Amino acid sequence: MRVLKRLRQRGALRAALVVVSVVATWAILDATGRMPAGGLRTVAAPKGGLMINSAPPPPTTPNMVPPGTATVVGIGDSVTSATVCQCIGFVESYAARLPLAVGGPARAENLGAGGLTAAGLRTLMTQPGATSTGVAQGDILLVTIGANDLMPLLSRWQSSGCPKACYSSAVDAVGTALSGILAAARSLRGNRPTRVLVTDYWNVFADGDVARASDGPEYLRWSDELTRALNVSICNAARNAGATCVDLYAPFKGDGSKNPTSLLAADGDHPNAAGNQVISAALLAAT
Repeated sequence: MRVLKRLRQRGALRAALVVVSVVATWAILDATGRMPAGGLRTVAAPKGGLMINSAPPPPTTPNMVPPGTATVVGIGDSVTSATVCQCIGFVESYAARLPLAVGGPARAENLGAGGLTAAGLRTLMTQPGATSTGVAQGDILLVTIGANDLMPLLSRWQSSGCPKACYSSAVDAVGTALSGILAAARSLRGNRPTRVLVTDYWNVFADGDVARASDGPEYLRWSDELTRALNVSICNAARNAGATCVDLYAPFKGDGSKNPTSLLAADGDHPNAAGNQVISAALLAAT
């Protein structure tokens, strides 16, 4: 009888071990029923307990950036540099307000330069220097460029007019240059996750009360038409490159009837402190 009892106890123990093994193995299979990548690993059981296999911890999501570790790089013209308003620019404001979920608050590097054209920025992106080095380090890239490429059209309009046939080739050239800029950024970043936000413009030239007083309503109508055409070209290039196009026209001018003067510096051309905050907010909303 004692022998039979011991055999029954041993049989029960073996059955329990089999159940534990089956349950442990089932628990570590992934949702598809396959063994997880990396296989099984052995972990220490509580003292006196069983040794079982468990799955390795899930890998970190590639697009997750630990809080406070992201770098925001701004490239573009004087709108980006914010030197005219002598205020906190949108690059710095955006970085400071970046949510924890995407690595904020972030370090900001503002590489904007007054007078820079899209063609000029494309050159800077494809040769060694501060711009290409900075972009290579940017987890988030902010791009505002193209208005200066159209500056020659202003004098042409003032002297003889400049309808769509006059400006369409220049607008298309900005889109082509921007495509090259974004391709260069992708190459500089390699396979590292990068968020690229490209803004358009409220006006490529002066606007608001300053422009109305100096050039009149006809100028405002023409510059608005030109700006809308450029914005289409900018956004098409951004989307084709997998970047996000961030609209600044509506925040500054609504449907076109809003006076943007309160958001502009004394020159009527660049954003003031309030305007930079509006740009920062638009970028954050698109992040």
